[in-house]
This record gives sequence, structure tokens and C-alpha cells, in this order.
Amino acid sequence: MSRPTILFDLDGTLADTAADLCETMNVILARHGRRRVSEARVRHLVGGGARLLMERGFRETGEPASEALIDQAFDEFIAYYSEHIADHTVLWPGMEDTLKRLDEAGALLAVCTNKAERLSRQLLEKLAIDRYFPVVIGGDTLPVKKPDPEHLFEAVRLLGGDRGAAVMVGDSEADIGAAKNARIPSICVSFGYTRVPVSELGADIVIDHFDEFPRALATLMPSHFGDWSRGG
Repeated sequence: MSRPTILFDLDGTLADTAADLCETMNVILARHGRRRVSEARVRHLVGGGARLLMERGFRETGEPASEALIDQAFDEFIAYYSEHIADHTVLWPGMEDTLKRLDEAGALLAVCTNKAERLSRQLLEKLAIDRYFPVVIGGDTLPVKKPDPEHLFEAVRLLGGDRGAAVMVGDSEADIGAAKNARIPSICVSFGYTRVPVSELGADIVIDHFDEFPRALATLMPSHFGDWSRGG
């Protein structure tokens, strides 16, 4: 039987990164004479990478920025964020225990994120969970990003996994859309960052806490995790 392959989004799924993303975006906006955006609002702007986040930030605070300004703001964002990537970022409750349990079960794990690969690896190291993820597919790793299914396919291929034994775990339309396009089942967390209500994303299962993850995984992959639903 193929080893199970679990693909995780990063921002909003593995960790609560909103505070650091919000502060970085606001620092850059302020440099260009724009007002701050609340963290609550930023949670609806995240998804698609730093460049798109800055583009949305300028639209949120006035006139849309030119391509040249977005290019400049993107470079400034990356420089500042890399220095403050985990000032306030933390793993979601239950996340570390979930990763330990998956590792002990022999699951193959990868991160599939639209965040830049270098920043993703840096953050995973800062959060001390990089050892669980031998494969990280970032927003700049391939010519495509989520929701393109190739983003997920490449992670499965590099892990030596099987698409027929894979699950995508995410929090946004890009994550669930990628899973649908790849014809891979999905688990969506309700507490992440999404511009579309979670109920409208079409995930196979929605969880409100990672305590619910074992039962969700057992439902989607009973041949691999059937005993997890009973706490085994």
C-alpha cells in the first residue's frame, strides 16, 4: 500500500502568520503615503503571494499602484519581511502534535504554498518544523502557482508519493481549488485566511481545530488512518 501523502498550505493553515504579514504590508504602505490596514482586513487579503498582497493593499487604501510601484513595494516587502518573519507568527493549536503523529505514522509531508520558497523555508525553520517537510513548493518554485494542480503534482512527485493516496490541507480558494483541479481530496481549516467564505469553497471536510484532524483524515483515507478516528 502506498504511503499517505499530506500536502499543507502554510499561511493560515500551518501557522497564524497574519500579524507579521500585516505589519510588513503596513510598513511598506506607510513608506508610500498610505494608511494602515487592520489585521482583521489583511486576513482577507492574504493569498497569492507578497506581490499580490501589496497590490491588494494599495487598492484597499486608495488608487491602485502602477506596475513599477508594485515592483518596488514587492522588493521592499521581501526585504522587511525576511527580517521580521516570525516576530509574532505561531503554529496553530494542535499543529505540532499533528505533525508528530503524521511523522510517526510514516506519512509523506510537503508544503504547497504561494509564499516564496525561500521565505517559506525560512519560516518553517524559525517555527522548528522544517524537519517534517523534505519538500517545499513555493509560489516561485514553478512557473505556476495554486490553484494550478501542477503545484501539488510536483510535491507528490518529489516525495515519491502517489496522487491516489494524497490529501490537501488548506484554508483558501487557492488551496481547495488546487485540490479540485488535481482531483485530490481536501481538508479546509475554518480559522485561516480566505476571501471566500469557507462554506463556499467546496472542501471535502472542514475542521475548526486540529483536534478534529485525525477524524477528518480517517474519513478521507480509511485504509491508512482508519484507527485514528478511534484515537488509535
